[in-house]
Amino acid sequence: MENIILPILVAVVVGVATGYVFILFYKKTMNSRFDSLESERKSLLEEAKREAENIRKEAVLSAKDMAFQLKTEAEREIRERTKEQNQIDKRLRQKEEQIDRRLDHIEKRENEINRRERDLNNRENGIISKENALKKLIDDQTRVLEQLSGITSEDARVELLRRVEQESRFDAARLIKRIEDETRENAEKKAKEIISFAIQRYANDYVADATISAVSLPGDDMKGRIIGREGRNIRAFEAATGVDLVVDDTPELVTLSAHDPVRREVARLSLERLISDGRIHPTRIEEVVDKVKKEVEATIREEGEKAVFELEISGVHPELIKTIGRLKYRYSYGQNVLEHSKEVAYFAGMMAGELGVDIKLAKRAGLLHDIGKAVDHEVEGSHQEIGANLAKRYHEKEGVINAIMAHHGDVEVNCVESALVAASDALSAARPGVRRESIANYLKRLEKLEELAMSFNGVEKCYAIQAGREVRIIVRPEETADELCALISRDLARKIESEMTYPGQIKVTVVREARFVEYAK
Repeated sequence: MENIILPILVAVVVGVATGYVFILFYKKTMNSRFDSLESERKSLLEEAKREAENIRKEAVLSAKDMAFQLKTEAEREIRERTKEQNQIDKRLRQKEEQIDRRLDHIEKRENEINRRERDLNNRENGIISKENALKKLIDDQTRVLEQLSGITSEDARVELLRRVEQESRFDAARLIKRIEDETRENAEKKAKEIISFAIQRYANDYVADATISAVSLPGDDMKGRIIGREGRNIRAFEAATGVDLVVDDTPELVTLSAHDPVRREVARLSLERLISDGRIHPTRIEEVVDKVKKEVEATIREEGEKAVFELEISGVHPELIKTIGRLKYRYSYGQNVLEHSKEVAYFAGMMAGELGVDIKLAKRAGLLHDIGKAVDHEVEGSHQEIGANLAKRYHEKEGVINAIMAHHGDVEVNCVESALVAASDALSAARPGVRRESIANYLKRLEKLEELAMSFNGVEKCYAIQAGREVRIIVRPEETADELCALISRDLARKIESEMTYPGQIKVTVVREARFVEYAK
């Protein structure tokens, strides 16, 4: 036991001694480190004080420099302001001197005017007395002349005015004829060059098909299948298409009747497919009609986009494009309105290029000039008014709207492009064979032409020739002078324009022939 305790005591003593020595060493080490940190702190503090002093000195110097610069700038600005003020004072003094001089001049002029006014008053008094004497002398001479001539001065004045009016009328007519001849010679030559150039550049085939309203049948037995049991098929077809289907005694033919050309086209295509398919019953009719409607709507959109693309027109509203496509199924006098509109756009664009005006505006107005015909069966009013309202609704330019309203002369044109569209419309409609009309309307137009021509004084005979495109008038030479013939032709042309509706243009020709016959006996 004692052998164990002794080593433990020795170990404890050694450990205590070692720990004490370690603590002394650690304390010494920490004291030395603390001293070094204290010295480092003092050095950093001194360095910071030096840097702060340097910064303070630099700030003071910078502030002094800035104050000096501000002072210099303020002094310079004060000098400039003083200089400007001196210049303003100088100009004001000059203005005051000028005003003083003008006042002196005005005062002198006022004195001169007062002096002249006094002189004029003195002269006027003398002139009035002379005028009274002259008036009395004129009255005396007038009474003598009335006694000698046997008529009063009032009657003489009326007769003189009548003769002057007659002579002036003939002179005016002669002058108008000369001006019109010169203007027509130059204008028609240039216009013919431009129009012929446009026609040579654009030679499109016109569409002469009439509105399709009849469908051929493979046999008369197909009529019974179209009608169906107790008429259920024909009722379903008419309800689905909105078109009247007329089945009469005409062999192998049925007729479709509707004001809407798009509906009529849908009905025609649907009926042809039903006939070729052979299955005709209400369910099948509805399926075919719905399918054809979608196809026709797609065709309408494609035709509108195609027309806009061909003419290189941009920014057209999608609804207007669809309305343009509907013109594919619209006909006027047998002429397809979409093809007519494209032709007018081409003509107007080419003539605009020749005249150096806006080609794009002319093309755009030409394409849209008959846009109202696409929906004129749905909206009240003329196709010009309907088209103009459509153009306004979709924010078209003012020039396009004016061209739509003015292409038949309903309103005045306000730009060159509108006049070109009107000329192109007449040019497209006047080409031989492009338009057709019923015999009743044709005869009525000829009778109206001759009636208007015979309403003028001095007209002996008149003839509507060249299918109503010219009216030829023969006047009595003893009653009508050459100058009055020019007035008759012009007045009749204006009257035809205001009272008649016709395709193309009508030429007015007045013929005056005087024959002098003698017999030698």
